[in-house]
Amino acid sequence: MTRTRSALVVRGGWEGHSPVEATELFIPHLREEGFEVRVEESPVVYADEAVMRDTDLVVQCMTMTTIEKAELEGLRAAVAAGTGFAGWHGGIADSYRNSSDYLHLVGGQFACHPPKAPEERKGDASDNFLRYTVEMLPEAQDHPVTKGLADFELTTEQYWVLADSYCDVLATTTLAARPWDPWHRPVVSPAIWTRQWGEGKIFVATPGHDLETLRDPNVTTIVERGLLWASR
Repeated sequence: MTRTRSALVVRGGWEGHSPVEATELFIPHLREEGFEVRVEESPVVYADEAVMRDTDLVVQCMTMTTIEKAELEGLRAAVAAGTGFAGWHGGIADSYRNSSDYLHLVGGQFACHPPKAPEERKGDASDNFLRYTVEMLPEAQDHPVTKGLADFELTTEQYWVLADSYCDVLATTTLAARPWDPWHRPVVSPAIWTRQWGEGKIFVATPGHDLETLRDPNVTTIVERGLLWASR
């Protein structure tokens, strides 16, 4: 008898990323793929060894919050033992700024999203929405997450990510050096990456600031595939 796979959705933190509504976009996909889905509103569950042992996939949407030592240790141990870990945007790449061990696990940390030219800013969230390209790397052509996808454009936050070379990068984005910026040359940042951690797999996509971005067909496809790829 085939065991039903278990997905744990952990959501919360900054409400600007709509953690409830964003994760609700993908829960039906998980159920259609045969997962039993459990939803938690904080990372406290990560410290429950029994729950984590039986979890095949963690989908996290937690932005700009904190995590306790036992919770992080539980998450890291579960991923090392084979639990998948996946997410998008700040829900995974800007979750727990107080923890270098979390950054070590994920491999990339949001640094900034450069705004528009000063004269174009209105003082709201749209100040940080730029038109940019997600550029697929040659490695992406045969990867299950990105196979068959070409470069595509988005108008949303463009993430500058601090990352390490242990990330297996599938797509990048190039942040321009504009006259008003303090940096002096374009910067290439990972936009989609995966990572092996012990027996577990990690998937990260940086697009996903709002529901409109997540509903972009390219982003939806990448996230849906990434969740399945990361699962045990």
